[in-house]
Amino acid sequence: MNRHILLYRTTEINHLKKRDTKLGAAIDRIGLIERGVTPDPFTALVSSIVTQQISAKAAETVWNRMQERLGTISPATIASATPEEIRQCGMSLRKAGYIHGTGTAVVQGDLDFSRFPDFSDREIIARLTSLKGVGRWTAEMFLIFSLERPDVVSWSDLAIRRGMMNLYGLETLSRDQFDQYRKRYSPYGSVALYLWAISHE
Repeated sequence: MNRHILLYRTTEINHLKKRDTKLGAAIDRIGLIERGVTPDPFTALVSSIVTQQISAKAAETVWNRMQERLGTISPATIASATPEEIRQCGMSLRKAGYIHGTGTAVVQGDLDFSRFPDFSDREIIARLTSLKGVGRWTAEMFLIFSLERPDVVSWSDLAIRRGMMNLYGLETLSRDQFDQYRKRYSPYGSVALYLWAISHE
């Protein structure tokens, strides 16, 4: 898969440090975090479905098998394959159906990635979650790691919530508390991916 590194600058870091001293101290302690980005939206979305509930190593194996069997991973090659052919790459028939449905939606014009730059985060989440096999968390990760949207902090991500709890010394975290922190990080919430690292501390 074609990837590059999610970049953020001193502007975003300085904003977070100014708005939240605890997060700022953690950023200084942890240093620069590099995360891969998949700029092609179809590749990113299919990859996210492939990786659901399996390890990164297993997902890489499945992806390589898909490339060997189908050639280039594109809406046309996915839509022209049967769910059974996709399943034979090493996944459940249900997951293969999700992937096939995604390719078919693009080919039929029901899913048009070229329009996404004009859509809000909320509109993109609504469009993606209308597809079978794509939940809110997957859509939010797509916003960050394909479209590089700057202000996404996912309540659906358990590690993000655990990171907040560790950072602020909380035993529980309500949705209201989460939203207060999320607003504090805005408009650069996506850079708060430091919470993933903090979740393991």
